[in-house]
Amino acid sequence: MSIFTPLQKKFRQLVFLEHRPESGEVFLKQRRVFTVPSKAGWAFVVLLLILFIASTNYNLNLGFALTFVLAGCAWVNAFLGFRNLAYLHLLAGPVAPVFAGEEAQFNLHFTNRRKHWRYALHVGFASKDHPVQAAGLSIMQPIDIAPDSRTTVQLSCPTTHRGRMQIPRVRIQTWFPLGLLRAWSTWMPDTQALVFPQPEQFAPPLPVSGAANKDGQGIAGDEDFSGVRVYQAGDALKHLAWKHIARVDLDAGGSLISKQFSGGSASDVLLDFSSLATNLDLELRLSRMTSWVLQADGTGLAYAFRLGAIEYPAAIGASHRIDCLSALALYER
Repeated sequence: MSIFTPLQKKFRQLVFLEHRPESGEVFLKQRRVFTVPSKAGWAFVVLLLILFIASTNYNLNLGFALTFVLAGCAWVNAFLGFRNLAYLHLLAGPVAPVFAGEEAQFNLHFTNRRKHWRYALHVGFASKDHPVQAAGLSIMQPIDIAPDSRTTVQLSCPTTHRGRMQIPRVRIQTWFPLGLLRAWSTWMPDTQALVFPQPEQFAPPLPVSGAANKDGQGIAGDEDFSGVRVYQAGDALKHLAWKHIARVDLDAGGSLISKQFSGGSASDVLLDFSSLATNLDLELRLSRMTSWVLQADGTGLAYAFRLGAIEYPAAIGASHRIDCLSALALYER
């Protein structure tokens, strides 16, 4: 890190108002919109100086007229470029959770409550340490916004690890109408994406406990049907759940499903983090638990979940799955 980084950060906070994340709807007032000449703008300034000096040296009235007309066009360009961006209303939408390694999708809403169009606005991430920017792939999405309307932009951000991921700072900029000036502003919404651990690719079979449940005692047998589970090597062909297999796309990577029986009672699927070998890496254990949650949920098995002080009774459904995956994503030693 450069020794000037803290000073640069402080400067940006004072001048460009880049403070903490902003919640709710944000209004781009005049103070938050900045304009600077583009490369074409600087060339245009040099051209005006040359025209003015030449007109002065040779006393060219038409030269003065051309210089002032071009300067007037630049002034109008500055006004239209500033108005094209200023007074927008910005709002961040909800973010769907993803697994580590996938891309988080951030939905950003831009509302134009004025009576004029907003043309050629470019929206993208501004942070230089953002993975997309670091790879040299500065992706800016152009949008037009009609009067009294809202436009939604979806920005993708790669994820590398589990937990909560803060959206990088967003930059909105425009070169409208002549490209001589760049009007821009930055915005950091107070929104985060929840990133689940990446599922283990070749996880062991689901753990099935022989503990008693409220229906009675016993370990797994072949007397009473108690549910289905992922097929394991050695399962008898007569125990395959053909009705469930018919709904699985095996060519797309789906697994065979076996019927599960119990002798006197159904054994529960208990996903207990403490039962995993402690010599395994923490992230690997969390990935294995994630894979087990997805396996149990995909086969319709009721499963209990235990992670440190967090304990959920056996259940099924999307809500139970999200609770378990969220606990894994936010787990700390």
